[in-house]
Amino acid sequence: MSILPNSDICETPCMTTNLTKQTDFDAIIIGAGACGLMCAVQAGYLGKRVLVLEKNDRPGAKILISGGGRCNYTNLYASPQQFISQNEHFCKSAFAQWSVEDTITFFETYGIIGKEKTLGQLFPVSDKAKDVVNMFTNLCADFGQEIWCDAEVAGVEKVGDGFCVNVIRNGKEQKLLVPKVVIAAGGLPIPKMGATDLGLRIARKFGLKVTETAPALVPLTITGKDQDWYAQLSGNSLFCRVWNDKASFEENILFTHWGLSGPAILQISSYWRPGEWIYIDLLPHQNITELIQQEREVNGKKMLLAYLSGLFTRKFAEAIGDRLSADKNLASLTNAELEKISGLIHQFKVKPAGDKGYDKAEVMRGGVSTDELSSKTLEAKKVPGLFFGGECVDVTGWLGGCNFQWAWASGFVIAQNL
Repeated sequence: MSILPNSDICETPCMTTNLTKQTDFDAIIIGAGACGLMCAVQAGYLGKRVLVLEKNDRPGAKILISGGGRCNYTNLYASPQQFISQNEHFCKSAFAQWSVEDTITFFETYGIIGKEKTLGQLFPVSDKAKDVVNMFTNLCADFGQEIWCDAEVAGVEKVGDGFCVNVIRNGKEQKLLVPKVVIAAGGLPIPKMGATDLGLRIARKFGLKVTETAPALVPLTITGKDQDWYAQLSGNSLFCRVWNDKASFEENILFTHWGLSGPAILQISSYWRPGEWIYIDLLPHQNITELIQQEREVNGKKMLLAYLSGLFTRKFAEAIGDRLSADKNLASLTNAELEKISGLIHQFKVKPAGDKGYDKAEVMRGGVSTDELSSKTLEAKKVPGLFFGGECVDVTGWLGGCNFQWAWASGFVIAQNL
């Protein structure tokens, strides 16, 4: 393997230029992320030779920053139910071919032992994402797979039974002929790391439908008259239940100067649409009315603010108190006031103004329509030899390693069919 340094989809016919080169690769993989690297390695197991093209100056850029640089490379509980897609059954075939257990065994075979953290997230015991990337690049070297970095794909077109991939590297244009092409170019999140809509543009060029895309696993913003109320709580974190009419999650939320973040908010964001409400139970598994009634039997003179300060941080209790009769003692609270307290604590309503966009999103929702792909092979039904995997496909997982599991599984599946 060589890792070499170093738009619009090109419409120039490949055969009209002397830059065209017939290659001996079985396939070109566009993108050296999780899906692309797994595909290259699995193709190597099968004796297939591939070229991986990466726009960045190194492979696995997004792997390296995942999990705070520690890489939560799968989730013990990942299942098809934890994925969003226009076709909720689409990912089942890939996961039947490559399971969580397969991921764990694969990583352990090459010295990466997992340790479980919150809610099934599996991290390398070394806590180093670079160990994951190094494992893949070393395996690519062992199999003789090539990775070209700083290689920008300017176009892909069908030529006869194969494809022509137009690559710009070291300031020079090359047109490479290859039997098959794998689009593992990722999604739109984190443009400063080189993310583009290349995969989606290639799909559209070949007449494939693209499901509407949007940031997912992303913080939500609050504007207008409520912004100052949230801003005063910046830095406060609470374990909550967050839900809407589509999903429910129990994890921490984080108040920020611009709105809400934290795992539970990131999770619900994938199911939220502009203009909709979300609801937060600030005290899950407890009943605030019952707690207050119990307390006032023994200490009815305790002020409501003081009592709330025992359940939450003082700053949060004061902020909640601004919306309640916090200057009253527990014994004097009326039934109507208790009902208001219960509603605020257990059904705190939020109508976000928007989200923080692709700069802060973990993943992209939507992508190449699953209607266009074979669920068994991930090959485009209309374009034999063209495959799509990873984030650019309309399969979006929950937080905590699920999206990596989809990347590994889709890379494996594609490799079996090259």
